[in-house]
Amino acid sequence: MQAEPIMDIAHLGHLELLTPVFDKSVRFFVDVLGLTISGEKGDSVYLRAYDDYERYSLKLTASDTNGMKHVAFRTRSPQALERRAAALKGSGFDVGWTDGDLGHGKTFVCKDPDGHVFELYYETEWYEAPPELKPSLKNQAQRFPARGCNVRRLDHFNGLAADISACRKFFEDYLGFRLTERIVMNDGSEAGIWLTATNKTYDFAYTRDHTGTKGRFHHVTYAMNSREEILLAADVFLENGVFIETGPHKHAVQQTFFLYVYEPGGNRVEVANAGARLILAPDWKPITWTEDERRKGQAWGLKTIESFHTHGTPVVPHK
Repeated sequence: MQAEPIMDIAHLGHLELLTPVFDKSVRFFVDVLGLTISGEKGDSVYLRAYDDYERYSLKLTASDTNGMKHVAFRTRSPQALERRAAALKGSGFDVGWTDGDLGHGKTFVCKDPDGHVFELYYETEWYEAPPELKPSLKNQAQRFPARGCNVRRLDHFNGLAADISACRKFFEDYLGFRLTERIVMNDGSEAGIWLTATNKTYDFAYTRDHTGTKGRFHHVTYAMNSREEILLAADVFLENGVFIETGPHKHAVQQTFFLYVYEPGGNRVEVANAGARLILAPDWKPITWTEDERRKGQAWGLKTIESFHTHGTPVVPHK
């Protein structure tokens, strides 16, 4: 008999990114991407897209380096949080409980086999817009910003890992994520995985780090309403002197229409019409892409630029 699926993770909550040029990074996320500041604490600023229901989806922290400090997932209930903590306790991946952070309550911290840090929480602060940011539509969290790219919500992130298969097993066995697509090389090793806890096609992806380094970051993605908005975002980036790495064009894996840029701190940021496809089948069979199929590049558009496979943060010397 098939094991009952673990459905304890509700969704991706937020990321914490590090930047060595804090003020410039803040200006990028606020003035160019269109996020709104919803809190400040210590060396960090907390930012949100206009349709994020929680107080923030990005914590930006001043540092002497760049990259991703942690990712947070919200659980479906307090009991779900306790179950995941109990499952992780003594696994070698557990770190322990904390009191939480601005905007969310007690938190269980763990690490995946590659060393990426994850926070699991349930208690959260729903965003209450101040009078000047109250939306006309009561089912929207915040007034449309009419600023920069006007990204709508946090969609997913992409981590880099040295051992993709070990990470996949961790997320499947301990957190209950489902594999929806993957890349398998000719030698049988996994080079990329896309996983979901919801009916979105993916909440995050991991791809192989070409340097063999553990715990690095590839990109964070904010969703937009349409392909046309992504084309307009390209103009916004152009007018603001933001380096466009690649796009707009369409991924074969997951069919995402995308555009990649670097924020001033060196972290890669994607805007995309992500979430356009849904996984409704409870018995979804993961799609496997071969090495030869992936050599063909994207679904259509420009050839995949080399830096897409080599740039990650923090930057390490190429091996």
